[in-house]
Amino acid sequence: MSRHALIAKLEAAGRGAHRSGPDKEQARAFVEELFSYLFSYEQDPARSALESGYDVLLHDLDALLPLQHRREAGRFFDALPYLYDALLDDAAAILNSDPAARSLEEVLTSYPGFFATYVHRIAHQVWKQECHLLARIFAEHAHGRTGIDIHPAALIGSAFAIDHGTGIVIGETTVIGNRVKIYQGVTLGALQVSKEAARAKRHPTIGDDVVIYAGATILGGDTLVGDGSIIGGNVWLTYSVPPNSVVYHKSEVHIKSQDPFPEPINFII
Repeated sequence: MSRHALIAKLEAAGRGAHRSGPDKEQARAFVEELFSYLFSYEQDPARSALESGYDVLLHDLDALLPLQHRREAGRFFDALPYLYDALLDDAAAILNSDPAARSLEEVLTSYPGFFATYVHRIAHQVWKQECHLLARIFAEHAHGRTGIDIHPAALIGSAFAIDHGTGIVIGETTVIGNRVKIYQGVTLGALQVSKEAARAKRHPTIGDDVVIYAGATILGGDTLVGDGSIIGGNVWLTYSVPPNSVVYHKSEVHIKSQDPFPEPINFII
């Protein structure tokens, strides 16, 4: 296709199909500004300052929504006190489970896992209000900023703790219980990836009080990890485990001797 032909097609598209949607930069700015409003304010802020900030944020969210969804901005802010309480529980869960965390303020301001959880909770609220595109833009902002990819439709219970977090993937139909802790590189994914299964439950269900260590992969909509279970690092799990299970790979140590190894060791760097 020539350059002139491409330009003609783009011009026709601009005159024809309506492609409007939330402005990505404005959406990202809203996520950051709301976070600052909730967690980065000065000690004992004046009520007038809080009310002014609230009004600005409400206006900004309203501007991001298409006309048929404008009423949803008010609904979102009606839910915000409950989201705030849930996020404080998430931050406390990180503080109580991570020996490196020295204060709640440290968790709120410097932990990427908490930021990703914050974005998920607001994106999930927007998703429930049928503003799916905006929810996906919110989620992708967290993905780009933290390396943690959580679909906004995923259901996540209270006191959720992400430690380190880089490389975590949580799929659309995942269900996670209360007081769950997840380490970096965990995938909660699907066994079935065909488009025909788009409306099926494709991702696992994680019970309450579960710990999933780094690099574990848990796949499948029928896979249930029972309450109180521990999933070890680098485990590949495609079947359900009962409550209070410990799932791990057995490590074996072989000491090098003068005898050649039975198979060559190939390093690819």
